[in-house]
Amino acid sequence: MRRPRMRRALLACGLATVLAASLSATISSAPAGAATVLVQAEAHAAQNGVVFEATADADGGQNAAYLADGDWLRFDNVDLGPAGPLTVSARVASAVGGPGAVELHTGSADGPLLARIEIPVTGGWQSWATRTADVTAHPTGPQTVFAVMRNSGAGDFVNINWFSFGTGSAPGWIPVDQAKWGAQLAQFRAMSPAPVPANSVRVPEFNATCVYSHSKPDDPIVAPGLPGASHMHSFFGNRSTDAFTTTESLLSHTATSCSPAKDLSSYWIPTLYERGKAVEPEGMIVYYGSRLPDPTATVPFPQGFRVIAGNSKSQVPTPAGSPNQFWCAGEGGEIGRSADGNWPVCAPTAKLVYQLVFPDCWDGKHLDSPDHKSHVSYNTVNGKCSGAHPVAIPSVSFVIGYPTSGSPDGLSLSSGMASSIHGDFFNAWDNAALGQRVKDCVVQSAKCNSAGTF
Repeated sequence: MRRPRMRRALLACGLATVLAASLSATISSAPAGAATVLVQAEAHAAQNGVVFEATADADGGQNAAYLADGDWLRFDNVDLGPAGPLTVSARVASAVGGPGAVELHTGSADGPLLARIEIPVTGGWQSWATRTADVTAHPTGPQTVFAVMRNSGAGDFVNINWFSFGTGSAPGWIPVDQAKWGAQLAQFRAMSPAPVPANSVRVPEFNATCVYSHSKPDDPIVAPGLPGASHMHSFFGNRSTDAFTTTESLLSHTATSCSPAKDLSSYWIPTLYERGKAVEPEGMIVYYGSRLPDPTATVPFPQGFRVIAGNSKSQVPTPAGSPNQFWCAGEGGEIGRSADGNWPVCAPTAKLVYQLVFPDCWDGKHLDSPDHKSHVSYNTVNGKCSGAHPVAIPSVSFVIGYPTSGSPDGLSLSSGMASSIHGDFFNAWDNAALGQRVKDCVVQSAKCNSAGTF
């Protein structure tokens, strides 16, 4: 539970001077020729209402914590570089999200607005995500930058680890080719929807039906080009997938374990073990649908889009009734729990199943992000995609069936406990095939099969 909020007065001049003297160690530009300046939260020259704490984020150090409406941090000598496009990023964590944002102003706390970064729910006060904003015009060279918290709700709503300012995409952000994406969108918008039969089930959905393909300790999204650098994964879809997989390699290899054949995408999950022996899924259905009240604005994924759902680092107990549950499907269902309570024990006539749901809102700018999640979000505002992620994309979910009933001894994943279940999606659908399914099935709220027909 979030501990009571602690307010601190504006730093005395003496302490501010000491902190300002340490800026060279905490506001750092990239090496000569690079174009990104990283500003750690603890590099402030002054602040109001901010508490600092040790961070669980990857780079360690401290984060600015317990931030609420009106709190601010001042950073001196932040080099915004020359005139031209600027990408501003913030590393944030929030268990509650907004409605709120971090506003960056130059000169003073109420000076010209440089950027506004919306704050989503990231999953916890130490569950970190990178959020970005693109700036077209800005002051040049060294500037005083104020980070001001704006929130219409009461209480704390965000922690901040760092900001970055760069003349291109921040490291790890892979921009979409806007020309290719524009052509794909134009093709999609020109498609005529197929007539929906009168007896159709009105659910926005189509699917790809897949069988297990192969296993490797590779992850071309998290550890591209590094074979053996990951825990073991079970792969579905494109049979060529390995550490060196790219969009181009997926499109050039047409062997897939999924139907339809025009889905050359790759899907993978951590391998399941029972008493030390791998239990590969007997199948997986990848559902593409919509959880929005109005799915008519949904558009296809761009080729090369990639995303991860779940958290491989989560190692917490998941007893009955907890979220993130495996469950039993079939006659008899669940008849017990493993000795540690984390896994269901199914009736002999039932099998272990898991459903993993992916985000359904996209920023419209990036194929991927540093944590492979920050370019997308789950719709949380009135059932709409808005703010930093205004583009509605199909809601992907994996439904995975395992040929086991489990046992009182329990099971394990290559990533650890049951709570570490996660999945990766690397899109390589044929544009026309994917676009027509989105147009016919999702936009028209009509249930389709893996062939894309009603």
